[in-house]
Amino acid sequence: MKRVLAPTLMAMACCAAVAQTTPSTPSVTLYGIVDAGVTYTTGLADNKTAVVSGIMDGSRFGLRGNEDLGGGYRAIFTLENRTELNNGSGSSRPRTGTPTPDRLNQAALLGLPAALQPAVTAVAAQIGSSIGVNLGNNFWDRQAYVGLITPFGAVLAGRQYTPVYEINATFETLATQSSLSFGQVGAIPSVIDIRVSNALQYRIQLGGLSASAMYAFGDVPGNDKANRFGGAMAMYKTDGYGFGAGYQRRNNDIGLESLTTLQVGGYFAVGPGAIHAVYADIKDDNPSGVSGIAAGLTPLVGAAGAALVQSAYTVALRQDAQMWQLGYKMTTGPNTFYVAYNAYNDRQSANADVSSYGVVYTYALSKRTDLNAVLARFDNKGLGQAAPGQAGFLGGFTETAATDATNVAFGVRHRF
Repeated sequence: MKRVLAPTLMAMACCAAVAQTTPSTPSVTLYGIVDAGVTYTTGLADNKTAVVSGIMDGSRFGLRGNEDLGGGYRAIFTLENRTELNNGSGSSRPRTGTPTPDRLNQAALLGLPAALQPAVTAVAAQIGSSIGVNLGNNFWDRQAYVGLITPFGAVLAGRQYTPVYEINATFETLATQSSLSFGQVGAIPSVIDIRVSNALQYRIQLGGLSASAMYAFGDVPGNDKANRFGGAMAMYKTDGYGFGAGYQRRNNDIGLESLTTLQVGGYFAVGPGAIHAVYADIKDDNPSGVSGIAAGLTPLVGAAGAALVQSAYTVALRQDAQMWQLGYKMTTGPNTFYVAYNAYNDRQSANADVSSYGVVYTYALSKRTDLNAVLARFDNKGLGQAAPGQAGFLGGFTETAATDATNVAFGVRHRF
């Protein structure tokens, strides 16, 4: 993830420097990452072993443009595509055969009478079919923005990474790589909005200090509050230490305040490596996508039954959780070692707690190519059912609630 953010951050550095007074020839760069390997995971209903795309980084290619306009002004753009190496598509679904966790597909666990199980089964199937990455198969799904850098900061417009996700990618031990990364224990429903479309962002960078503020229009006709997003972050980095914080909030599909995420993180050099730590607080009282459940179920179970089911799913999909990670990263010659412990504390009645721990090893064959090995263990408690994914895809769910999982993965990654 650091490689994804680096182009933007490097471009922002121009804000604090005096640019050439004479415009230069514009440049366009083709770049990307190709990452694939084999993964084996216990605790799943099926698909335990598979060739996958994106063990350490999601595979992608992109175009990056940069033109010096003179007088301290610079125009930039980024267009970035998602590519799944295992099948050549632009989207992916969880690799498990369990489309939804038990707490979303069993009437009893939703607090509903057994007579409403057919309605629950119908809703669970709809939820399961919507879980995945880029299911709309948008070509420039990862990033698509244009920007103007000035002596007073930079303004970017388009599809972009969010402020909290930038804090996460900068300070967590794995930098979003592999099944051991911080976000894997809170992936479904996601605890962080990773990217948003229709976004405007203002950024500054002064030495080691970076800061940004973002606002995204919901783009829903007739309801300008629906899907609206806002957030901000600030971080300070040196070779020996760094720290930062971010906050963001999104409205749901009918305009009510929905997912809110606060995250802080930092690192500190110790010995040959650095200790990393992050903490996140997540709240969502009005989850998206549930307002239309009752209307679709009324012909099946009647208005009263449909209202009960919609209410049950509204409660079940709410989020009230804390997450934290502590880890250590060390590089010596071509070898890089990561160890980390992640915890997701669910404060809802489901008590779907998840923790993960393990080790990741990377061997650099060159500056552009490396071999990678991952060993991660997921412990699920209560109604927790998280299964390990990787950087390029969601893991989905274990076979039953409170079933643990172990993931082993080997892959090769090349950057160009």
